[in-house]
Formats: sequence, structure tokens, C-alpha cells
Amino acid sequence: MFGKRSDSGVSAPVPQAPVPAAPAVPASGLAPPAAPGFIPDLPMPQQGQAPGQFPGSPQPPRPAPQPAAPRAPAMMRHRSENYYDIKGTIFNALIDAIDLTQLGQLDRDAARDEIRDIVNEIITLKDVVMSIAEQEELLEDICNDVLGYGPLEPLLARDDIADIMVNGAATTFIEVGGKMEKTGVRFRDNTQLLNICQRIVSQVGRRVDEASPICDARLPDGSRVNVIVGPLAIDGPALTIRKFKRDRLKLSDLVKFKSITPEGATILEIIGRVRCNVLISGGTGSGKTTLLNCLTGHIDHDERIITCEDAAELQLQQPHVVRLETRPPNLEGEGAISMRDLVKNCLRMRPERIIVGEVRGPEAFDLLQAMNTGHDGSMGTLHANSPREALSRLESMITMGGFSLPSKTIKEMITGSIDVIVQAARLRDGSRRITHITEVIGMEGDVIITQDLFVYEITGEDAAGKIIGRHRSTGIARPHFWDRARYYNEERRLAEALEKAEMRNDQD
Repeated sequence: MFGKRSDSGVSAPVPQAPVPAAPAVPASGLAPPAAPGFIPDLPMPQQGQAPGQFPGSPQPPRPAPQPAAPRAPAMMRHRSENYYDIKGTIFNALIDAIDLTQLGQLDRDAARDEIRDIVNEIITLKDVVMSIAEQEELLEDICNDVLGYGPLEPLLARDDIADIMVNGAATTFIEVGGKMEKTGVRFRDNTQLLNICQRIVSQVGRRVDEASPICDARLPDGSRVNVIVGPLAIDGPALTIRKFKRDRLKLSDLVKFKSITPEGATILEIIGRVRCNVLISGGTGSGKTTLLNCLTGHIDHDERIITCEDAAELQLQQPHVVRLETRPPNLEGEGAISMRDLVKNCLRMRPERIIVGEVRGPEAFDLLQAMNTGHDGSMGTLHANSPREALSRLESMITMGGFSLPSKTIKEMITGSIDVIVQAARLRDGSRRITHITEVIGMEGDVIITQDLFVYEITGEDAAGKIIGRHRSTGIARPHFWDRARYYNEERRLAEALEKAEMRNDQD
């Protein structure tokens, strides 16, 4: 890719001559915008060497910086070992040539311009022959290493990627359109990958190292991050990022994606507005959090909402929102704040709705209590493969929390708290569908009674392997939450949506 090209198309190696003297860099040199305590994993200037200066270099006046070229869209291009060797050599020379203590004094754009100018000088002094496109690619990579998340930056810039999965320094997968793809992205080594992981988690006040090898965090845009490092991760740090789209999805977008019909979306909109207690159930990657975001978009703007999450990722648009986040234990193993602690504290904060990002433990009991004590319209998500299984999981989580209550009492608490279960699923072709909108009616004996309003039926598969199916109304003309809809003057819209859904059944 770099160096003089031979007739065979193979790049000639770059001469390994000593680095010539570089022009001096202004005292307002650059340093990575890392969290306190972050130490770059590259060499620092030698002892006695002035900041921003190669040994013995003259100090001519520095030309005015040129505006940075626009960033090109990320490309999944394979890079040779020769590329990484050249990049490492130039990066080390850059670190020797700048003052790492003063980068934080510059804004991001000024810092990027400064780095680009210095790297251009180093490339010229090293006599590396490359095209303008190759030079821009190298400059962009090095700027990302110093100022951002290194090789992850091009992936984070793409809005079509749902997940980024880094399995050690040499292997990175992405999910696009519901399918896994291996990329050519790699890190210099596991040390660089670990430093980037530490940079990410430190931004939200967390840490990951051998003493605390598992961490949940988030990026500034709300994307969910999980990191696990050695000694638990054998082949190097494993980093998983669940990306959020820049544009917040709405129920109308789910209709465009055929995740739900227009009538079903209207029903969900009414459910969100009339303060039904909703449980969103689904498997990993089925779109539970996205669906929760869509439902909360129809909450009235005069309601006080409190969210509780392990890593804050919900994107509520209402003006009166309080966001709470759990806290892991400190180095001494103390100071942890669990999800149950947050939910219990919510009850003292005068909430009108409580939104729990994910119910996975004994906080289920406190959420049901909140739903039962005047906090109508509360919502949460949990992992389950069907509405019936979601109810069983709720009961199991309460039992495992140490509550010595009879099974019938727990079930009565569930039926008195949950109004609607919305089931989301990720099908084998990568598409995501809302497969059930199910009401919780009550109990007969020891059995919880439910009724489906909408179900998704798979009818076949096309030549491209895409699932063919349809959303079908079950014909319920008056749902169990009809009185609640009438209280909010939504009964006419609810009746019209159910009637249109029935008509669609006849057309299909």
C-alpha cells in the first residue's frame, strides 16, 4: 500500500534509516484527551529533549496550518503488515515530536490540524512515497489513535452498523442488516486495545483492569459498551458495543421496517399514552431498548419520569426526566449501588412513571410494587422468548431475590401490576419483528390468563432467504384497557385501529 510500487504491485519496503531532524513543534503541542491517570502506551520524549523537538533539529518558522480535508466515509479495506509497520514507526516519531502534556488545552479540531501538520512533516522527512489518498488514510488513522478510539472510529461513524464485536487485537466483527461480518479492522496489539477500553469506561467513572475485569459502560451517544479483559478473556480484551442510531427511531419508522403494521403502531402509541404498565420482552438483540424508546415518545410532556439503568442509554425526549445509573463496587469491594437500590429510591422522588432499562434480578419485586402503588405507565424490559415465558421469568426473579412468598401471591402481584406485554424477536434472516401484543387479564385458579391483540405469523421464505409473514389481529374488539383508553379520550382511536386491523386480516 505504501512505498514505491514494483511491477508486481507489491509495495517496496520503507528504508529503515535513522529519523532525520524534524522542524520544531510549537510549545502548544498535543496530548491525547485521555481521562486522568491514562498513560499512552507509546514512548515519551527522551530525557533532555525539548518538547516538540527531535534531537538536534533546527527551529525554522512553522507555516500556517492548512484546513483539514473532509473525513472520508469508512471503508472496510484490508491493510498489510507493511502498513502497520509504517504507521507504528510514524506514530512513535510523532509522540517523540510533541508535548504530550498540553494537548488537552486545544479543542478537538485544532488538535487534529496540529497532528496532521506534524505527521506530514514526518512523512516528508522519512521520504515515504505514497499517493494523496494513502496519505490521507494514514493521517486519519493516526489522528483517531491520538484523539479518539483508534481503529474503532470508522466503525462508530457508520450508521448502518448495529453491533461492533472486538475479539482481541486482530479480530473485529460487525453486525449489518442483522448479519455478522468480519472486518479488516485490527489493533496494533492487545495493549492498545486495552488502553482504548480504559479510555471508554473512564469517561463514565468506571474502570477495567485485572482487579475488575468486567465492566458495563456507554459512549457519549448512549451506545452500550461491555468490556471483559484478562485473566477472564484469554485471547485478549473483548469489547462489545451496541450502537445507537444518530436519529432516534419512532413507531412510524418501525412501520417502515415492517416490524409492525400501522394499526399495531397506533395501538402501541395508545398503550404508551394511557399509562398502561408495559413489559417489553425479547431475546438478545431483538430491539427491546429501541422499542422502549419508541413507546416513551408518546408520554405526555408534563409527566415526571425517572429512568433506572445499568448503563444509561435511553433517549427520552420529555423535558422532565431524571436519569439514574447503577454503580459498581470500588477497589475495596464496597460502595456498589444496585438496580434494586435505584428502584427503591425512585419511590421517594415523586415519580409519575418509572422506566427500568432491564429487569434482571430482585428489582422486579420493587418495580411491581411501584406499578401497584400509583405509578401507572411504568415500563421495563426483560429477556424472554414469549409473553408467557416473560411472566414465568418475573416470578423466578422475585423468588430468587429471597422473597418467601407463595407462588399464587406472586402471580396475583404480577397480574395486578402488568397490563401489557410487548414481545420483540430477531428472526433468523436478521429482521426484527414485534411478534405479540398481549394483555394480562387476571387469574383462574393458579394460572395467569392472557389474551393476544396482535400476533406475527410466519408464512414462508422468499428466494433471497428473507422471512415472509404477516401481523394478524386476533379480533378482540374491546381490549382489557378499554376503560383506561376512554379515561384519556382515546377509545375512538383505539376502536378505529382495531377495526382497520380486522379489515386488513380480511384483505390478507
